Amino acid sequence: MHVVGWILCLLYNKEEWRTMITELIFDVETKKLFSDITTDDPGDLGVSIVSVYRRRLDEGGNEIEGEMRSFWEQDFSSMWPWFIEADRIVGFNSLHFDVPALTPYAPVPFASLKHFDMMEIVRQKTGKRIGLSALAKETIGDDKTDVGTNAVIYWAKGDPDSLYKLKTYCEADVALTRDLYDFGRKNKTIKYRDKWNNITVVEVDFSYPIKKTDPQIGLF
Repeated sequence: MHVVGWILCLLYNKEEWRTMITELIFDVETKKLFSDITTDDPGDLGVSIVSVYRRRLDEGGNEIEGEMRSFWEQDFSSMWPWFIEADRIVGFNSLHFDVPALTPYAPVPFASLKHFDMMEIVRQKTGKRIGLSALAKETIGDDKTDVGTNAVIYWAKGDPDSLYKLKTYCEADVALTRDLYDFGRKNKTIKYRDKWNNITVVEVDFSYPIKKTDPQIGLF
């Protein structure tokens, strides 16, 4: 369905979705490394694949249903409605990397959508840019399955086995981001090990802002 048509459908069906929250957790892999380009703009790297976990939550924040999908560049047109309808788009370092990397492809102002960058939240609390791997290891006992440089190699090779590894890696990063986000959402803390090998606990608030309701005007 065309993006404009999808938006119209959302407007007509707004009442149906008003009691549910739609979240996306996403990650992108690029075709190039920064060493391959002459700028520091992620938008010049090219995107090979986007993996997205879309889920719907009830008003209590409980997951009702979820689905993982990956989109190659030729499939992006069917991906955009997922982003446009989302109440929150969760990423890790997404505001500084994933969002600008995807912006050249987007049919709408992508940065203006409802992004929620966990790394940025942690940076605001600690003054440091702490990686996904460092946080996940100490918080949920899990880690990344591969490294981003290999993702570029897999794309360059282009054979079915390499592309499968690329897709699997991207989806694993999304699942790791989701699980770390869910831990922080539930427990209000996440952890990392500092350079002195001490565990540091970071208090976080991943809750949704309280919606303000317009005061009712009395008739009399």
